[in-house]
Amino acid sequence: MELRLTEDEQGFDLHLAGRLVLSHRRDRPALTLARGRSEVTMLHGNFRIEDSPLDVIEPCECTVQHSVAKFWHNGTEAAQLRIEADQLVVQATDPAIDRIWLRFHAEPNEAVWGGGEQMSYLALNGRAFPIWTSEPGVGRDKSTELTQQMDASGMAGGDYWTTNYPQPTFLTSRWLGVHLDASCYSVLDFTDPAAHRVEVWSGTARFELFAADGPQELVGALSARFGRQPSLPDWAIGGAIVGLKDGLRSFDRLEAFINAGTAVSGLWCEDWAGVRETSFGRRLFWDWRRDNQRFPDLPERIAGLAARGIRFLAYANPYLASDGILYEEAREAGHFALRQDSDEPYLVDFGEFDAGVLDFTRPETRDWFAEHVLGRELLDIGIAGWMADFGEYLPTDVRLADGSDPMDLHNRWPVLWAQVNAQALASRGQTGEALFFMRAGFTGVQAHCPLLWAGDQSVDFTRHDGIGTVITAALSSGLVGNAYSHSDCGGYTSLLGNVRSEELMQRWCELAAFAPVMRSHEGNRPDDNLQYDSSAELLACFARWSRVHAALAPYVRQLCKEAAELGLPAQRPLFLHYPADPALWTVQDQFLYGEDMVVAPVIEQGATSRQVVLPGEQVWRHLWTGRIFHPGVHTIAAPLGEPPVFVRPTSDFADVFAGLPVALSA
Repeated sequence: MELRLTEDEQGFDLHLAGRLVLSHRRDRPALTLARGRSEVTMLHGNFRIEDSPLDVIEPCECTVQHSVAKFWHNGTEAAQLRIEADQLVVQATDPAIDRIWLRFHAEPNEAVWGGGEQMSYLALNGRAFPIWTSEPGVGRDKSTELTQQMDASGMAGGDYWTTNYPQPTFLTSRWLGVHLDASCYSVLDFTDPAAHRVEVWSGTARFELFAADGPQELVGALSARFGRQPSLPDWAIGGAIVGLKDGLRSFDRLEAFINAGTAVSGLWCEDWAGVRETSFGRRLFWDWRRDNQRFPDLPERIAGLAARGIRFLAYANPYLASDGILYEEAREAGHFALRQDSDEPYLVDFGEFDAGVLDFTRPETRDWFAEHVLGRELLDIGIAGWMADFGEYLPTDVRLADGSDPMDLHNRWPVLWAQVNAQALASRGQTGEALFFMRAGFTGVQAHCPLLWAGDQSVDFTRHDGIGTVITAALSSGLVGNAYSHSDCGGYTSLLGNVRSEELMQRWCELAAFAPVMRSHEGNRPDDNLQYDSSAELLACFARWSRVHAALAPYVRQLCKEAAELGLPAQRPLFLHYPADPALWTVQDQFLYGEDMVVAPVIEQGATSRQVVLPGEQVWRHLWTGRIFHPGVHTIAAPLGEPPVFVRPTSDFADVFAGLPVALSA
């Protein structure tokens, strides 16, 4: 599809596939330029970024020749806009300019999605979204006491836009896509209904433009651009991964899950390398070697589980605690990012302990971590997967081996981390069989990370940080090429007296069963919170929904096929298959699981019914009662144990769906 510039007396227009993409007029210029004056503060992965731009100009005059538009200010050329194939390049003439704002055309009532993995809003209209990977924060709602307390104690409250995985990509309901091909700080700003405004902290901005006949084709094109994940292994979709961090006792506790009838695919012990007690809760000892006191004879125990068809999973991140053994080895070999004022490793305060930042700009460091840590310490003893945590913490004042500006590399750090993990799998021939999962991301992580998880939700039903945010996370990230997402079943963050309820634990099971991977987590304060083996009732609940998850495996295998061939995510916004209905463009509390299933989890505390949108023109069958419902909006009874789920009666997987109530009641 060809980009086309057309000039008139007042300015110019840019079209792609017959659709207006950008319009410049003297009274409404498309471009703003400035010099930035920023201040960046980081504490425990939470960032405060402020800017006071200088010498702001909006060049109004322009001249167009062939595929180049020149912008003029006071008779001097200020910038150029060039068409290069399907890309749009904006470059300031003055090398001192390092801020660009470009306004793309917006139609009235045009919906916008994207921004990477967004937690609060699927449709981005009316809001601005800074693109900067960070801790999302606790609460993420400035009106709540929890968020206010977390802000006061360490900038840790977050906001609606804070996310582990941002990406400067947006899609519109005209089935256009715009991607900023840069890793610097940027902002997607949709507060003006007449313009989609992109702020770029650079003197050059390169945009990739996409156009398609509908959302499926557009999402497929984006996933092809960013990279598609390998299909999930059979074991990962064939049961639940039970998360326990109780040392050797975890193996005994697992037997209780099995005896209760749980379909178990894996045991995940993030504490395999040891624990560290902090005021935040029970954290891990960041020295990625097995703790032989906490887990004696671990390779033999892993082999014993494998003989029963159960995998063992662990945990790693790209930092090493300064009081660990691997830290000294890495320091001697020069594997750490350095302070700017000395050749000492840059230490990050992670909350009552310090850790060095592995410098993945060094090929030797990437090779060392992939081989000596992930390869020898994990894969070679039979570990079949791990949480590849963090990736958001690269400080902006470190010194990197390749001379990169950390402000530019900060967003790409999760991608480098994903590459190291993928390299380890490939070195052992385990790509597509062993499985790591990440919360941090940026453009290009799709090509390396096989599975996302939605991060550290609070253990509650709150609007911006509770159970419902994992749906928004899966839907938004799926639109930019991430086929598979899941969450910590039961939630993670428990602070200031906020603890799990039985209702939350049960509702989270109902949601997790309809994700490609079902995995529980004990949370940051396991002793203060309910666990799925805390009572016979909760254990039975987890077992029931694990069987539903396992029974769905043939259908999920088909979704993996569609992801590989078409780039479609497993969990899909309703509009992906029903784009003609604008009422579906903002629906974010339910989803299509593939094309043949509507899942509407209960995400409000105390609710025993909820409204469900059934899209399209064909009828849907209520999974638990067999009742037929016509398309439209319905109020559906949703007692505990019966979340609203609907299936296509004519689906090729009707027999699989018919077995789900049986699996639930077995």
